[in-house]
Amino acid sequence: MSKALQQLAVSRQMKNPKGIYSVCSAHPWVLEAAIEQAIEDGSEILIEATSNQVNHHGGYTGMQPEDFRKLVLDIAKRKGLDEDRIILGGDHLGPNPWQKQPAETAMAEAEKMVQAYVRAGFEKIHLDASMSCAGDPHPLPGETVAKRAAILCAAAEKAADQKATGLRKPVYVIGTEVPVPGGATESLKELTPTTRADAAETLEIHRRIFEEAGLAAAWPRVIALVVQPGVEFNHDSVVDYAPARATQLTALLDDTKGLVFEAHSTDYQRPEAYRALVRDGFAILKVGPALTFAMREALEALSLIESELTPPEKQSRLMEVMEQVMLKDRSNWEHHYSGDEKAQRLLRRYSYSDRVRYYWNDPQAKQAVNTLIQNLRQTKIPETMLGTFLSDEYRAVREGALQPDAESLVKYRIRQVLRVYADACKARTL
Repeated sequence: MSKALQQLAVSRQMKNPKGIYSVCSAHPWVLEAAIEQAIEDGSEILIEATSNQVNHHGGYTGMQPEDFRKLVLDIAKRKGLDEDRIILGGDHLGPNPWQKQPAETAMAEAEKMVQAYVRAGFEKIHLDASMSCAGDPHPLPGETVAKRAAILCAAAEKAADQKATGLRKPVYVIGTEVPVPGGATESLKELTPTTRADAAETLEIHRRIFEEAGLAAAWPRVIALVVQPGVEFNHDSVVDYAPARATQLTALLDDTKGLVFEAHSTDYQRPEAYRALVRDGFAILKVGPALTFAMREALEALSLIESELTPPEKQSRLMEVMEQVMLKDRSNWEHHYSGDEKAQRLLRRYSYSDRVRYYWNDPQAKQAVNTLIQNLRQTKIPETMLGTFLSDEYRAVREGALQPDAESLVKYRIRQVLRVYADACKARTL
């Protein structure tokens, strides 16, 4: 098991804080870009799958944990990244995919899912039982959340014990952020960070219940608490990190050795915000929609280039196809995007929450992307045109740092996001 996660708290205590960013995506191009970035940085890479993306039934990607692990490791092998530098994590592992069912049924499924993750060799497990199931009160009492987290932890520990020799016990993250994963839906101007009292209470309740459940040996492997640092994004706006608003919360880490905070929904922050977050103890930074948002930007730009270079009858018409695919299956956006027909159309393509990311695996979408790539392989993109549609990529091509083929251009766009995270996570002396 990598020691990188356990060293985060040590680095903070030594006044040399460093962080690690967590890539939360199952798209192969995003994974390739992340692995290429890790190779460039000479660092370890944390890649996580969510309970909705990947679970023992397949999730919306159709992958079980072992499938996801194989996908990541196959890409790493092809790119030349040593397996030992990859940390796999499971995000929001709990009853979330089954919360419309009674708690007993949903938790039974969640236990099976957590065990599947552990057996597949995932090292970082986020125990999240915060969501209410059918018949539960809203919100769940803290005691109930902690008791359910303990049940999931016990299932994970049992799976690790049963695994063939050589598998070490996983590390755990507890707690959850508000609002729900993947970005808010309401209008945002500012957010109040988690209070120190609430964070301390969450820790104490979990510690006590873990001990009562016979999990005292697992508690030292609880390395992080998910809190709200005051960052979020919704469809068209971003709440930026304000360090002064989180000082009481971050001071808790000075009294709680061996622990850091995990920050979710950090997508779209300014570069200085990421450095400040790491400095203040939010050492694990989750990023997901911003990566596929960047991928969509690049693909849309390439489709405009294609429309200039390819006869109309041969064009992929990628964004038209994506619109058709999303209208055919409204399940992943209809309850999130409000407004009239025009407003919803714009949100389907341009929302920060990037719910188009759920559709790239659709057969029509995959065919359109393949057509786009093939069309651009058969022609040379003029530098002058590249500068019009992808100006950053144009500069990298002119400098000889980037090949002007479509896949490289897409991954470069994704890595522009990752580079900001990578820089912020480097150790800095206070």
